[in-house]
Formats: sequence, C-alpha cells, structure tokens
Amino acid sequence: MGLRETAGALLALSSFGASSCTPGAAEIEQLVPRIVAVHPFDESSFTQGLEVEEGGTLLVGTGWQGQSRIYRSTLEGEELVSADLDPSYFGEGVTRHGAHIWQLTWQDGVAVKRDVGTLDEIGRAAYPGEGWGLCSTGEELIMSDGSDQLRRLDPDTFKELGRFSVTLDGAGRSGLNELECVGEDIYANVFLSTDILRIGADGAVTAVIDASGLPNNAAADPNHVLNGIAHLPGTDRFLMTGKRWPDLYEVELAPAQ
Repeated sequence: MGLRETAGALLALSSFGASSCTPGAAEIEQLVPRIVAVHPFDESSFTQGLEVEEGGTLLVGTGWQGQSRIYRSTLEGEELVSADLDPSYFGEGVTRHGAHIWQLTWQDGVAVKRDVGTLDEIGRAAYPGEGWGLCSTGEELIMSDGSDQLRRLDPDTFKELGRFSVTLDGAGRSGLNELECVGEDIYANVFLSTDILRIGADGAVTAVIDASGLPNNAAADPNHVLNGIAHLPGTDRFLMTGKRWPDLYEVELAPAQ
C-alpha cells in the first residue's frame, strides 16, 4: 500500500502479534522465518506483488504514482522483461493465471490484464473499492482490499464470485495486503506490521508468522515495510521482501521459540 496512516487503520492493526486461543478454538501456530539464503533484489522496487512462476522466475509488481510497473527477473536479480503501468495509476498486487497476468491498482478500481510472455496490456476490468493483494488458487483469484474480507474472482473476466471474512481467534482481521495462494491456504502480509497470516479455506487464521527478525525490518519508514511473500514451487520454502528492500530472503518456516 501507499501512505495509509489514518487513525482508523492504525487502530485496526494495533492488535496484531502473538495471539491466544479462545476456549474450544483450534490452536493457532506461532511461526518465524528462518533465513536459508539471501538473494539480490531491486531496492528501487516499491514492492506490492511478489510471485515465483513455475519455471523459477520472479514476477514483481510495484507501486507509487508515475513509477508503477511489473517486471520479471531471475532469482539472481537479472531483469528479463518489464512493463510500465499507466502513470495515472498506483500499482498493487499481481498474479499469474495460465496465459495471462492480472495487476491491481490501488484506488482506481481497474485491474490490468497482461500477456504472460511480453507483459503487454491485453485488457482491463473494473472492480469496486480498493485493490491491495492478489493471488491465484489455480481455479479462481483471491483479492484483498484492506478490509477483513477477501474476494473470490473469475480468473478470466475478473468478475466477483463472492467474499469471505478472515478471522483470528473468532474476530475479523483487517489490513490484509500482499497475498500468496499455496494449496488450500492463503498467506497474507498485514499492512504496517511484520506479521504474515496463514489463512485456511474457511477464512480462519491457522498461523501467525512473526517476520520481525528479517534484517530490513529495522527501517522505521512505513514506505519500507515488509510486503512480499512468494512460495517456491516444489519446496516448503518462501521468498520474503519489502518495499524498497535490497534483499530477497529465502526462508523456511519454523515454530517460534
């Protein structure tokens, strides 16, 4: 996201962190990322979307007015192809689905459809409200808008199919930002937080990942916060980064001590 330091947003996010389980509720795992490798990353990227494609290339969507783009690179940091977003738009999440890619805009209500190879724009779709994060389950798209609800979307037309609420210990949780779909689970960065939530198919949070130990989280600027989680296909590892971070961390998730 961009600057969203409203009192309401801060209050909504202030309760994130370690959670306790209410009587009768399923236990919520407390996890941390353990760094196993560090990869170079473009520190000019105001990261809004992060995804690893099946071939191992990295798909990155960036934000900021007049500077938003989408690009593909190798894990070693070599940029392969890039496409600028209309300069009037503020770019948000991206995801690949089959032969096309969708890129969200923040407050413009426009999703840009792109060719998977060239990244050229091949269409647009409108949606109500804001766009934050996006991922593909392989059957449909999941989109966040900053609220405690996630939207289910048709992957070809971007038509909304439904919504479901995300709850932690039975209470709705807002601030859901960059998304990653992995099997039946959805991983969500929490805006203005170093937490990542693992969300089950019913919308209940099943794990809270405390990523405050990643080195670049020392930055106090809200425009340099953690934002970007991508699963490495065929492994149990993830890539994590943030806005204008110089590093991309390859991690394994482990129980918090």
